[in-house]
Amino acid sequence: MQPYVCGLDAAVDVIDGKWKVLIIWALNHQRCRFGELRRLVPGVTEKVLTQQLRELEADGIVHRESYDTKPPKVEYSLTELGDELNTALGPLGAWGRRRKAALERAGQS
Repeated sequence: MQPYVCGLDAAVDVIDGKWKVLIIWALNHQRCRFGELRRLVPGVTEKVLTQQLRELEADGIVHRESYDTKPPKVEYSLTELGDELNTALGPLGAWGRRRKAALERAGQS
């Protein structure tokens, strides 16, 4: 484990990158299969989504449930820690919406 300089540093280490926050947000209060996540997070490739889900699972943010069915079924959901993180991301999302709107008004989007 690497030493963190502050709590924000520890949080950013978990959500680093473009896709993780969007994946966490997509799993807000719902279980999703891989294909559903691909649709909910437009632009993410299968390879990147797989990698990001594995990292989020290793960090204890996402739970992967594999069912012994034919065809195989796998669902992803947030852990309790993931729910806490998602709640913490809410204000950041609100700030981002305000910034996006301001940029659009200024013609900078």
